[in-house]
Amino acid sequence: MEPGQASPAWAVHGQATWIWQAKPALHAPYSGPNSLSGLAERSYSLTGTLDLGVRLWAGGQLHLNPELGQGEPLSRLSGAGGLSNAELARTSGPELRSFLARAYLLQRWGVGSETENLQPGFNELGGNIATRRWTLVVGTFSLLDFFDLNPYAKDPRSQFFNWANMTHGAWDFAADARGYTSGALLEYRTPQWALRAARTMVPVESNGLTLDSRLGQHYGDQLELESELPLRLSAGPLRASALWFHNRADMASFAEALALGGPPDVSRVRRDQRKTGWGVSLMAPLGEGSGVFLRASRNDGGTEAFSFTEIDQQWALGGQFNGAAWGRPADRWGLSWVENEISSTHRAYLAAGGLGFFLGDGQLNYAPERIAEAYYRWQLPAWAIRAGQMHASFSLGWQQIVNPGYNQDRGPSQVLSLRWQSAF
Repeated sequence: MEPGQASPAWAVHGQATWIWQAKPALHAPYSGPNSLSGLAERSYSLTGTLDLGVRLWAGGQLHLNPELGQGEPLSRLSGAGGLSNAELARTSGPELRSFLARAYLLQRWGVGSETENLQPGFNELGGNIATRRWTLVVGTFSLLDFFDLNPYAKDPRSQFFNWANMTHGAWDFAADARGYTSGALLEYRTPQWALRAARTMVPVESNGLTLDSRLGQHYGDQLELESELPLRLSAGPLRASALWFHNRADMASFAEALALGGPPDVSRVRRDQRKTGWGVSLMAPLGEGSGVFLRASRNDGGTEAFSFTEIDQQWALGGQFNGAAWGRPADRWGLSWVENEISSTHRAYLAAGGLGFFLGDGQLNYAPERIAEAYYRWQLPAWAIRAGQMHASFSLGWQQIVNPGYNQDRGPSQVLSLRWQSAF
């Protein structure tokens, strides 16, 4: 949107993403119910999303996101802390299913007279807004829409494929099995820093689709501070964020499951419990669409993974870069390295034959899970349609997962990926 141009009263945006993955056979001397299969496998996911946005009044927007998805995962979506395709969380098997992903009201209040021009896009109508402002979001959304705003490793539809690169791996963020939740978020933002907090619903059961509406009893709280740092590069200042989260739900303790004796089973010891953790990020811009990042996160490791994946501690380092050096500035490519770990009680639970939501080899020869990932995304020429400009891209990706499921008796696993993404 050009400066001075009137911001739209409504807008429609859409996207579709197809991902295909292949995993060759891997070393697997034994397997359990939730193991990454030792056999060669193929997988795919298909998702589509519409954004229907309406400007209700000054500062107020309503967004509805109907979404559909289908897919078939590798190894029944199990066998690793960092699963290879983060889009598969939004699918429900080989049949195409539709659901309402987002339905929320966004209200902004400006503080002061200084303004900036916010470009319109998916779930944003844009326009001139105050650089210092309050933002309230109420309804159904994803916490990843507003927290951990890492521009270099965030979106599996256009960046890294693996779950472990989507956000802080140890952040068991409140969400249903598809990654969405309901609740409220409040943010205060200035040009240099932002502070945001949210209380949202957790699922009734671990990684379930039904959310627990008792927000006074079961909930996920998150608080994040994001700020520019004094050090400035030629492309802009370094930026850092610090996140704290606290979940309360009917969760199982690994120690309590082990204390029962026999093969441990988390389903026998679920009760009202709490889970806390933190995540920090450092981001350094290097140019247009280019930059590097460092993430570190940890949770208390005492209870089962309830909304995200089975990672209790994580370090991640990587970057996204453009193709300007070979005459393709709109292309993007990325490299990352991730190390995932689990707590001592989580290890003991799996070693005794316990099953997590995603893990369970029947035994465990523990080692940290390490993931190397690379991708290249070709941006194709846009073309005009009635709704505006259609943009499309094609990506190739490669992953190596060492010690999948934290088990050095298995793997390593190689995963090759193809991706097509279209959006308007």
